[in-house]
Amino acid sequence: MATNPEITVEAGRGKSATINLEPLEESLQKLIHQAFASGGPAGQKLKSFLNGTWLGEPLHVILTDIPIGAWTVALTCDGLEILTQQGEFATAADTAIAIGLAGAAGAAITGITDWQDVDPPARSIGIVHGLLNVGATALFAISLVYRRRKSRTNGRIFAALGYAAMSVAAHLGGKMVYEHRVGVDRTDGQALPDKFVPVLPESALPESTPTHAEHDGVPILLVRSGDKVFALAATCSHFGAPLAEGKLVGESIVCPWHASRFALADGRVLDGPAVHPQPCLEVRVRNGQIEVRKP
Repeated sequence: MATNPEITVEAGRGKSATINLEPLEESLQKLIHQAFASGGPAGQKLKSFLNGTWLGEPLHVILTDIPIGAWTVALTCDGLEILTQQGEFATAADTAIAIGLAGAAGAAITGITDWQDVDPPARSIGIVHGLLNVGATALFAISLVYRRRKSRTNGRIFAALGYAAMSVAAHLGGKMVYEHRVGVDRTDGQALPDKFVPVLPESALPESTPTHAEHDGVPILLVRSGDKVFALAATCSHFGAPLAEGKLVGESIVCPWHASRFALADGRVLDGPAVHPQPCLEVRVRNGQIEVRKP
């Protein structure tokens, strides 16, 4: 896995220079983290809202459908206007572009919120994805200005350019999801036991200490709190961090990588950036062994 994103550019006389993007990416992520952290608990609530924790799905993915759909309608109406010379299609195209611009603003802020927790190499793809979308939004904004000035030919040209930029950006967004699994539930597909199976001797589980156990290669998090024992899938649903290395906050576990917080009792997300809950297991103690199974 690449950890040092670089761009090679021509420096003249057949020479090239390499630009390391990692410091820029890390500085941007740090700046965004600090912006949310400066808001304290309110900043964390805003971050979780923008991540889509309340929804159970990444909010950014949903909002991107608005500009994609609206701008597709706009180009379709442009074509129909040319074919039919009917002004209703011109009005529809202009309205669709305006709706797409509003949706693009929401997609941008949620995308930035998600990107701050993305690691290389997807982090570099995310920057290019974002810049292309900014360019596409600017082109559609220029298109709308031309349309308002009755220069519809120029408006259509800029809309077509914006749509091309948006299409490339959408391809990179898909690459982040399907190839680098950004926004995907990292616990999906794990083979958790259907029947009670022993995973750890009861004597090996200390009080109030996240403890790693395992069944058929699947990591399981165990936590003892008084007379209660909790069990969750130990792979963080957000980016696969080992939750057994996290810290306890009351009856919740905080991810060691991006500080998502999950309730031990049922695995629900208490703080983002995670949006998918942790699979929760039933626990019993039998013959000195801690046994777990899927609910």
